[in-house]
Amino acid sequence: MSTERRFAAPPRVVVVTRATELSLLLARHGTREQARFHLAQRDLRLEEVEAAHHRFEAVLAEVGKIIPLRFRRARIVREELSRFVFEPGDIIVAVGQDGLVANVAKYLTGQPVIGVNPDPHANAGVLVRHASERAEELLRRVAEGSATLEARTMVEARLDDGQRLLALNEIFVGHRTHQSARYVISAPRAGVRERQSSSGVVVATGTGATGWARSIVREREGEHALPAATDAWLAFFVREAFPSPATGTRVTEGRIEPSAPLSLRSEMNEGGVVFGDGIEDDRLAFGWGLGAKVGVASERLTLVV
Repeated sequence: MSTERRFAAPPRVVVVTRATELSLLLARHGTREQARFHLAQRDLRLEEVEAAHHRFEAVLAEVGKIIPLRFRRARIVREELSRFVFEPGDIIVAVGQDGLVANVAKYLTGQPVIGVNPDPHANAGVLVRHASERAEELLRRVAEGSATLEARTMVEARLDDGQRLLALNEIFVGHRTHQSARYVISAPRAGVRERQSSSGVVVATGTGATGWARSIVREREGEHALPAATDAWLAFFVREAFPSPATGTRVTEGRIEPSAPLSLRSEMNEGGVVFGDGIEDDRLAFGWGLGAKVGVASERLTLVV
């Protein structure tokens, strides 16, 4: 779809990045030579890490140069997302891996995102699909209202104590150590309510269908429906459901429509969690008796394609 978004005043371009491996190594080990020694013990070369760092910095510098001078600008790293205040008229430029777009998506309210791939040989480019030299044209098109946008469905988990978590790829409900999770599941389409013990439940969007959910499907025989990138429904999968006199295995996968979320009731005394997009540190505690509804979020990621 094409956007009608037009800006009365010059928009702000927010460039979002994450630390490179070299930056993390130097922060952890203090000096370049200590980082080299650490890598050498694992048959890795510092020069390769430095080369990747320099490629990234070159792309980032190129993006900075082609942002029109009349545009306002800001630059933040992934760790600052939860503290940064996005404006309604912002244009987001995510420079990094596909996961960076997922990281930023839950903090936005419809602002367009341009994903720039700094290393096409290493990154799949599902969400960061643009080369840096295209950023100037894309920024102009977004500002003019002529860019082609794609609305990506997101998934939310709402606990009955008022807490909420949002994700772009998938939400996981289970035990934080990935040991046996106990809960009662109510499948919206099948109308089945069942007590289960499993390795957890994964609820995936069409964007997440290329990741964790795809791996789950590949290990199962038969046909398993996964949503496409822009589909407004979700797929859920129960991982390794265990049959016992007290727990069943009838509800192991299904489809979640916008009007009918998946319901779960925790029976975990401790360790129960809900997290999204693989970020285990950003989680909700899902202790005994708490209820969760996992379904289609009202928010969408607006991706510039």
